[in-house]
Amino acid sequence: MTTSRVLNWGFLGTGRITKALVDPLHSSPRNRLTGVASRSIDRARALAATVQAERAYGSYGEMLDDPGIDVVYISLPNALHSEWTVKAVQAGKHVLCEKPLATHVADVNAIIAAATVHKCVVAEAFMYRHHPQTRLVRKLVMEGTLGDIRVIRGAFRFPLTREDDVRWLPELGGGSLWDVGCYPVSFARHVVGSEPQEVVGWQHTTPSGVDDTFVGLLQFPGGVFASFDSSFRTPFSTEFEVAGTAGTLRLRTPFKPGPECVMDVTDTAGHTRAVPIAGEELYRGEVEDLAAAVLDGAECRMTLDDSRANVAAIVALYESARKCRPITLP
Repeated sequence: MTTSRVLNWGFLGTGRITKALVDPLHSSPRNRLTGVASRSIDRARALAATVQAERAYGSYGEMLDDPGIDVVYISLPNALHSEWTVKAVQAGKHVLCEKPLATHVADVNAIIAAATVHKCVVAEAFMYRHHPQTRLVRKLVMEGTLGDIRVIRGAFRFPLTREDDVRWLPELGGGSLWDVGCYPVSFARHVVGSEPQEVVGWQHTTPSGVDDTFVGLLQFPGGVFASFDSSFRTPFSTEFEVAGTAGTLRLRTPFKPGPECVMDVTDTAGHTRAVPIAGEELYRGEVEDLAAAVLDGAECRMTLDDSRANVAAIVALYESARKCRPITLP
């Protein structure tokens, strides 16, 4: 179906990441930022005034009860994502939920079931998936530009210096793998186009049990291997490299590419060429993608099956780190 209707969005939560969606929503012809919900009405009003949203709600449930809200953007701590996604869908709202969509595979299954019953669109907010750079990487791999893929390597690290940050709390789904290690895991799966058969993980944990550093390996069908690491304890660094029998591709800004970015492609003779990529505002793609799914019936670029597979891989990596052995995925 095609319609000129504009979707009214509400922010469920007032986390810092919500501000990344403000400009994309205000500049979109198909989306409108309408409301902000918090457990504190004062906090909701303060953010609503800052982001120019007309409505403020003193509870999450109050916003879900508002028939004037079409789409909910969930930016709560990781462990609350699945609970409030299901509640939003049961209230008839479409949902864009921050990654990870859930921290248990069973919770993703519950989201899929609810979305099916209530006929709502749910998408995980992996913004990098919507950027032209990511689409070009996938295209080059599929066309065989790099030959047969053999090795993938990724990393996402930064210093998390706020000791009261929720990402340090195990009960709220904290940890570097859930927070940023999920990016290279997701990207590797996307590039290969299949799921890992076996994973191995190692972690360094805080006294509370949260991983401040994680290192992992994923074995894919056909002799493809991916390695990655994530950390809250090192200077900022992101890396992503795909190596095949005919060449190697390296991304300078893999997970948060901007309007202009560059990838380096090296051939078998060792010659490297810089490939400029005309990009777009990073978070706009996920907003417009969800609108296309709701208004036009298009399939989301981030499907729920894709999200479930990423959660399954991460859960297996954590299990491997706890048990100190490889884990085979079904």
